[in-house]
Amino acid sequence: MIHHKSIIEFGIIGLGRFGYALSKKLTELGKEIMAIDTIENRVKKVRNLTENAFLVGALDKETLLDCGIQNCATVVICIGDSIDLSVLTTLNVVSMEVPRVIARAMSYEQGLVLEKIGAEVISPENDMAVRLANRLVNSSILETIELRGDITVAEIKLTLKVSGLTVQELNLRQKYYLNIIALEHKGETITEIGPDCVLYEDDILVVVGKRENINMLEIHLAGQK
Repeated sequence: MIHHKSIIEFGIIGLGRFGYALSKKLTELGKEIMAIDTIENRVKKVRNLTENAFLVGALDKETLLDCGIQNCATVVICIGDSIDLSVLTTLNVVSMEVPRVIARAMSYEQGLVLEKIGAEVISPENDMAVRLANRLVNSSILETIELRGDITVAEIKLTLKVSGLTVQELNLRQKYYLNIIALEHKGETITEIGPDCVLYEDDILVVVGKRENINMLEIHLAGQK
């Protein structure tokens, strides 16, 4: 087994539906990942996404060290089916002094235990894998609320690309079919926003619209289109 010395951004332990979705989204966002599981077909599936996919016999500390999980900046433990294994694996990773350890909890009680041993906790009800991936890579989307269908309310941090433009010039309704609900500028929230309102870098826009259109705006703000 290869022992990785260079820093890998994200380690993912447990490649069930949640772990695989997180792996896929992070690699789509251009991030390097390491993925580990004890089930062969899960590891084979992730090998399409990363060379650093390891099939292991157990998730004990020695095996995880052999894989090089301690060289990851963030490790996400996505084990859902066994609380004992989830807690023990989390404890092992925390003891390696990985800078950020995130663990998936299947119950409130499990979440409490995971927090006690030093992990950030996510639950499938509150954090779907794709949203977590977006949060991990610090995208300009700060928070989202999913409404019915594919309609989303999102907080979006504005970049230098649109600084100095007015609301009318940005033209979100015409270009992205998005409506502005509110604007936060230097800590002050404004809900009555006219077309001549000037936007600045680091302002936060609260918009409502389809998720795919919010993603297109995010790409534009990042300067990718």
